[in-house]
Amino acid sequence: MKTWAVSARVLLPLLLLGAVRAPDCTDSSRCTGPPRRYTPDWPSLDSRPLPAWFDEAKFGVFVHWGVFSVPAWGSEWFWWHWEAEKLPAYQNFMRENYPPNFSYADFGPQFTARFFHPDSWADLFEASGRRFLGFGKRAGRGLRNIHYGLYHSLLEWFHPLYLRDKKNDFKTQYFVREKIMPELYDLVNRYKPDLIWSDGEWEGPDTYWNSTNFLSWLYNDSPVKDVVVVNDRWGKNCSCHHGGYYNCQDKFKPETLPDHKWEMCTSIDKMSWGYRRDMVLTDITSEYSIISELVRTVSLGGNYLLNIGPTKDGLIVPIFQERLLAVGKWLGINGEAIYASKPWRVQFEKNATSVWYTSKGPTVYAIFLYWPESGILSLKSPIVTSTTQITMLGIQNDLKWSKNPGEDLLVYLPHLPPAAVPTEFAWTIKLTGVK
Repeated sequence: MKTWAVSARVLLPLLLLGAVRAPDCTDSSRCTGPPRRYTPDWPSLDSRPLPAWFDEAKFGVFVHWGVFSVPAWGSEWFWWHWEAEKLPAYQNFMRENYPPNFSYADFGPQFTARFFHPDSWADLFEASGRRFLGFGKRAGRGLRNIHYGLYHSLLEWFHPLYLRDKKNDFKTQYFVREKIMPELYDLVNRYKPDLIWSDGEWEGPDTYWNSTNFLSWLYNDSPVKDVVVVNDRWGKNCSCHHGGYYNCQDKFKPETLPDHKWEMCTSIDKMSWGYRRDMVLTDITSEYSIISELVRTVSLGGNYLLNIGPTKDGLIVPIFQERLLAVGKWLGINGEAIYASKPWRVQFEKNATSVWYTSKGPTVYAIFLYWPESGILSLKSPIVTSTTQITMLGIQNDLKWSKNPGEDLLVYLPHLPPAAVPTEFAWTIKLTGVK
């Protein structure tokens, strides 16, 4: 879980890559007649159509950056592990590196963001999903094709008003009324995010947090009511049940196609969401694993949210840049099979090549993760017709194909030198005229 508990919360950007467009009409009532009003209850709120831009975007970048980036050790839950759980490793770290009576607040002045250049960050994030480079105006940022979201933690570990409500078994709402809800309304009115990534909900029910009242205002009267998207973390009873799209839990990986829009959020550093000075290479998710997870997630109807943790100075370390650019390079060739795609009637074939399917209208895409040694890709699910054509994204010429006696579709992959292969792994076959 990604939360921290400082009274002055640092806002963390979440960036979803895709073409910026005018607010879309997600149902007919948005285009004709008065807009629909949503009442502060889950049956009404859950009936709101998800704005189309989110499903089309498919890939996003998550940024965890805060005071925890100063000690930059262990995890972004540093304060909790040190002061609340009193874990020996964290207490030893503080004794060995900081003077007696040093408090978490004393890290604050060292959070300098000295080398933070937002345009450089935006350039990197665009390059990580550069298949779509349509432009739309963003105030103060020039021309960008990035949807902007904000992370917001409901709970604050050590806030006295929160601790008071917790002691009262969440039957009082001093913290909610005086701190968290005024802050959340101000966040929306001031920053106008396209997405709110709520978190820190797990100790209290949605009735304690006043979540349905807030979401009713957000959907009906807020300045982002037509485009805003939210997740499912609005109370300990909500995850995977209520909200816009479902996170369910961190690094959620369903085995089959869910019946609700969902997201997998994960981090390049497998051990932490924030930056760690003690990070080693084996803690870093490989390029292959990231792209494989992206393909699997989109094939099963989800969005893929990949996290990085900048340093206290505002730098994104080279290994994180390298991973993001690798995704951008892969999407530059294969993005047609990812952006704005839909799950096909068959999502995957578990065989030696590990095939995952997506679709756009009548076009089917088969993304295979392993190149067959024979150079022949065998597909069981597509049914060919007299108009079938097969190509590989990144290769101009049509591919030859046939049916084998067992009725599998056999696709003859191009014989190319390594330098001419479109990508290093996860290649896409485009099929038209199939059923």
